[in-house]
Order: sequence, then structure tokens, then C-alpha cells
Amino acid sequence: MKIAFLHYHLKPGGVTTVIRQQVESLAGQAEMLVLTGAAPPEPLSVQTAVISGIGYDTPAQTASGKSNSANQTAEEIIRAIREKWPGGCDLLHVHNPLLAKNCRLLSILSHLQQHGIRLLLQVHDFAEDGRPASYYDAGTPYPENCHYCVINSRDQAILRRAGLVEEGLHPLPNMVNPFNLQPEKTLAETFVLYPIRAIRRKNIGEAVLLSLFFPPPARLAITLPPNSPRDQAPYESWRAFVNAYQLPVVFEAAKHYDFSDLVKSAENLITTSITEGFGFAFLEPWTAGQFLAGRKLPDICIDFENNGLQLEHLYERLNVSLTNFEENRFFERWQACLQKNAGRFGIKMDSQTIRARYRAMTQNCGIDFGLLDEPFQQQVISMMLTDKAVYQEIQKNNPALNHLADISDRSARIAANRAAVLAAYNGTAYQSRLLNIYQRVMDTTVSHRINKTRLASEFLRPETFSLLKWNEEGL
Repeated sequence: MKIAFLHYHLKPGGVTTVIRQQVESLAGQAEMLVLTGAAPPEPLSVQTAVISGIGYDTPAQTASGKSNSANQTAEEIIRAIREKWPGGCDLLHVHNPLLAKNCRLLSILSHLQQHGIRLLLQVHDFAEDGRPASYYDAGTPYPENCHYCVINSRDQAILRRAGLVEEGLHPLPNMVNPFNLQPEKTLAETFVLYPIRAIRRKNIGEAVLLSLFFPPPARLAITLPPNSPRDQAPYESWRAFVNAYQLPVVFEAAKHYDFSDLVKSAENLITTSITEGFGFAFLEPWTAGQFLAGRKLPDICIDFENNGLQLEHLYERLNVSLTNFEENRFFERWQACLQKNAGRFGIKMDSQTIRARYRAMTQNCGIDFGLLDEPFQQQVISMMLTDKAVYQEIQKNNPALNHLADISDRSARIAANRAAVLAAYNGTAYQSRLLNIYQRVMDTTVSHRINKTRLASEFLRPETFSLLKWNEEGL
């Protein structure tokens, strides 16, 4: 089996980790070639060919309009493949092609198809899922009549509803590398750990709210700061807020403590994220012998529960009253953001429909805290801190806050969930899935296409529309 991989770059990150795992999984099973837009910082164990036309668009290219044409880059790819295999490869495995990081990539892929190269497109992220800046314009079709694979059943179902056929759409959940840490404590401090980079979609405000219900002397520890400009101002606002109220929160804990020590010493780990791709946050803590508390994302966690994980102790919604923040100002901001983003994807959404959906999502005069953005979340927490009745009301309406990690079978659940993760997401299972998909791609010709408007509509739903995810302006 001759497999070529293609990705914009091989910098450290989630997709690069997956590519490295795939290369390692196929060792001894396939001949491989990796095609990338820039030399990797760390060499791979297989041959790598650098083709600059694959890489991210640069500001200089955009400004001058100078770059290799799609056909030129496609010919370079074909030459690189034939230099290794004169008869060509069995398939080209392309990672994350539906994000407009290279404006020529879809044309490149079309050219490769015309030259008889079989494509397997692995979608890790959708522009339609809160990344409008990475969206190809509505008139640019996604690749047709090739195979796709996705990392969870949610994305599989969405793409089927958007037009792809079952035989050309394959689930490929990620592999989980266990922490394999000894659970004994090494730090004297008492922490509840949120082991993430503090970007907006991780819902930092909700983690701060949860800290108000930790039994003393436990403090919330958030490991890393954001590294993107759009996340910086909201992050700094939380640092200032926590400092002003002297809340039990430690930011950038990984700069002060060894990460392994933080994980081992934590009372438990939490997640409050409002959106995930694969959902490592729901799997990795158990492999370290740690308990996970916090917010559950049902459309992501259903796969894990079907593979034996017990996650029913996680809450799906954190209810707060509409009187706990400036609702009118929030609605105006929420509606404007929703309409703006709908327009970017070519979706018509009238004010009457939006108001009706808003009333449905705020029935009983409450709303999910995760739909608010930073200013309104801070208003809620400020009221909790200054008005005991508000604190008690939120506590009453969210019973999970009273026992975030205090369940009767805690030790047994950690052991059972650890075993479930290791059984379902190990390297052997991953290799088997990957080889099976490759064989199906080689054996099956498909005819299908993605309806881009339908795809965008699947993600752009008012009842789950959070300003943390969609409001690019931040504060």
C-alpha cells in the first residue's frame, strides 16, 4: 500500500500530532510520503517533500497576488509522488482541506483528481463551525466525488445530511495517548485543574464561576494563556476581574509548576468548553487516574459513552436567570452577531425567526451561561458575589454545582473510564480503522457532493449560538 499525506505545515499542533500518529501506525504496513508546505521543525520517520505552494497563504502573497498557480503546485505534487513511486500512490490523504488557509488548495485537489489521484479528505475542523474567517466563498464548491473521513459521529451525521453518501464517508476517531502518571500528590497546594490554553471557546468565565463552589482551600488552576490576538483582551479581562474580587483562581499555572505535577496533585480536573472537535478533554484525565467534572457536550460525548465511558455526572447546561445580567443589551448583541454570521455563509435569517428561537432558548426566564460572552458572564458572577440570593438561586437551579466531583463511586468510575478509554482509543484499534478506510477508498468509487448552505445551517443554530464562539470582536 502506497500512501501520501498532505498538509499545509507540520508545526506542533493537533493535526500534526495526528499525522505523526498515522505515520507511526502504518509503519511496516505501508510505504509513505508526506507532502507539506514547509520543512517540519522535527523530522518525521518517513520521507518528506516540501512544496511551498501547499503552505498557508502569506500576507505578502495576498497583497502582491504572486504565488504558484494551482496547476503548477498540483504538477509539483504529482512529480514528488512519481519520484518516489513511478506508478503513483494508492491514495492521497489530505488533512483539513475545507479551511481556506490556502486559497488555491481546492483547485489543486481538483487538478489532482483529473490526473487520477484518489483523495481521502480528513476534516478536523469546519469553517462553518465558528470559523467564518476561514470560509471559502459560498460559490466555491468543496471537492466532489472523493472520500471523506471525520473524527466523530456528529460530523459524520452532519455531512450525510449535507449530501455525502455513507460509502464515501468514514469515521476515524483520534488515538489517545495515556498520561500514564502516578496519581500521588507532589504539590502542597490544593488545586482543581483546567488543563487548557485559555482561549475564548474554553469558556473561562464558567470555570471561574465553578471555583465559587469549590470547597476551601481548593483553587482553580488554568494552565496556559492564549497565544492568538483575538483571545488576548478577553483573557486579560478575566485576570483583572479575578484580581479585583480576589477569587481563588491561578492563571498560567504551567509557568509556575511542572504540568505533570499539576495533573498528579489536582483534586480533580474540569472542563467548561462550549465546543470541541474530537474531545480529548473528556478522555485524557481518566488515563492519568484523575476524575473529570464540569460541562458535557452531548453531541461529542455520545461517541465516548457508546464506547463505555460513564459521563452522566457532567452537566449539559448551566442555568442563570435573565435578570442576572443586562438582557436587552445581550439580545441586541447576540442578534446582530447571529445575523452577521448567517450572512457570511449565505443564510437568510429574519428578525422574527430569530426572536422566536430566542424565546424558545430562554424559556422559564433562564439561559445557558455558556451562551453569554465575557461582559455578561462577569455581570452574573458579580451579582453572585454581592447578592447571596443570586448565588443561592444559581446553586438551586444547578444541582451539579453542589457535588462537582463528589460522587459515591468516584474511584470505581475513574478505573472504569480509564479502562474504556484505553480499550477504544489505543494504537492497535486506530491502525485497524485506518487500514480499513484506506482499503475502502481504493475499492469504492463514489459520486456525491457537499451542499455548503445545508452544511452551514447545521452549525449555525440559534439555540446553541454562543458569543464566545462567534463574536470575533471579543469584548
